[in-house]
Amino acid sequence: MWVVLSSLPMRTWGYGHLMDERLRAVCDLMMPQAREMSGLHEYDGRVQDLSPAGVRAGLAAMDRARGGGALGDPHDEAHLTIFEQSLRVQYGELELHRRDPYPHLSNLELACYDREYAPRKARARARHDHLARWPDAVAAALSSLDQVKAPVAEALLGSVMGLAADLDPDAGEVERAAVRAHERLVAHIQDIAQHGDPDPRLGGPALAALMGAQEGLRVDLTELAGQADRERARLTELLTDSCHALDPRRDVDALLPELLADHPAADGVIPEAARLTDEAIEFTRERGLAPYVDGECLVGPAPASRRWAMAMMTWSAPAEPDAPSWYHVTPPDADWPADEREEWLTVFSRTSLPSITLHEVAPGHFAHGRALRRAPSEVRRLLHSLSFTEGWAHYVEEVCLEEGFRARDPRFAIGVALEALVRVTRLTCAIGLHTGALSLDEAAGYFVRDAHLSPAAAAAEARRGTFDAAYGRYTWGKLEILRVRARARREWGASFSLPRFHGALLHLGSPPLGLLDGALRQASPLP
Repeated sequence: MWVVLSSLPMRTWGYGHLMDERLRAVCDLMMPQAREMSGLHEYDGRVQDLSPAGVRAGLAAMDRARGGGALGDPHDEAHLTIFEQSLRVQYGELELHRRDPYPHLSNLELACYDREYAPRKARARARHDHLARWPDAVAAALSSLDQVKAPVAEALLGSVMGLAADLDPDAGEVERAAVRAHERLVAHIQDIAQHGDPDPRLGGPALAALMGAQEGLRVDLTELAGQADRERARLTELLTDSCHALDPRRDVDALLPELLADHPAADGVIPEAARLTDEAIEFTRERGLAPYVDGECLVGPAPASRRWAMAMMTWSAPAEPDAPSWYHVTPPDADWPADEREEWLTVFSRTSLPSITLHEVAPGHFAHGRALRRAPSEVRRLLHSLSFTEGWAHYVEEVCLEEGFRARDPRFAIGVALEALVRVTRLTCAIGLHTGALSLDEAAGYFVRDAHLSPAAAAAEARRGTFDAAYGRYTWGKLEILRVRARARREWGASFSLPRFHGALLHLGSPPLGLLDGALRQASPLP
């Protein structure tokens, strides 16, 4: 059922529904996310104007729309207001469209048209229209990206180059023009990588402002770093104890290489992931760990444009007609060097893949996507906090451990601990990198020492922190959910249950972390 938010001015959008003017102005400023995560396909074939003038115009339009008045539901009003303020900080105060190439890459991304949300011809037409706008989008990017740091450019250069991997300059003038525009963008990023400012810091106050505005919270980075330290100590103890339960004679460092080497062959990765998908969905249903686990979840390799992703969920988005969701699991290519194939396959070890599948499928992203389709308002359906989205999927990994998933196999607990140690190290390193407390090499060392990553994987994780400054969102979101769960246990007493708490939480959609306490006040869709 679609709910009218208020008496504010409305405009029609995809599938004949109505959208509040304020919500429209916010979505106009986050067009790639609205198109793919929310399923607003009226944005198909379009690019967001990320030039300095275009960003100023978008912010001005958002401020004008706000003059129409407040939404009728106080929670939805707070949710929308946080997104408005986040965009002001992101584009107005911090001007990230000048510092960070990533929003521009998302703007050019064509992989969204590989999803089967519409007939193939319609999607091909939208892709063609989108590609025809690449020259304008690249021109806007070149006019904006004048404050990019060299480590950021270096970290993203491969992604920039990969955008055109499937383009054929012999396929017509549209693709030729797009390829030429892409070459200009690559040259710009290469030049910055070679000659730009070597200091990757965003700065502590800017990082705190960015994270806080996105979630409607005041962020104290010192306090958050302390939480990360305590969580890392707890997870290290979980890992140590679980390894001891599996083999009391060997320590963690001696046991892990053997566990990660125990994986299916490349042609067995997808069948094993499919079996785990069935197991995760059945366990989630039995325990009532998510309010909705219906629909179809298919398992297969990512489309060619996204083969960089080892594992990811592409859900049936809330504004789309219902369709299968895809758990994309990508084995290594047969022509890769043997050592690269082996390192890629360790991700799909029988220690790691179960927790990854719970995260991506159920009770994680797939189940969350099913709940989003039933959220009671457009704000809740369409505006997604990434810290909640990733925090939820990370939180439920350990919920399943607590609830007895594969209780007789210590490898599952080891996998949960390893995944969590990577996430908490991201939070520590994001704070360290952007306050200047850590260099890139020191951050990579943390990933080797604390998260047990190989040096190559650790360096990649550290580089990601230069452009994805808030990539500690997984652990931060998990910790905030655990805080609210503890409060619910105290206040609800004997009436507390995980199904009731999870139902109340997901009734909020994908809320900013500052609004999670609303789960205790909102009526749960479950008894």
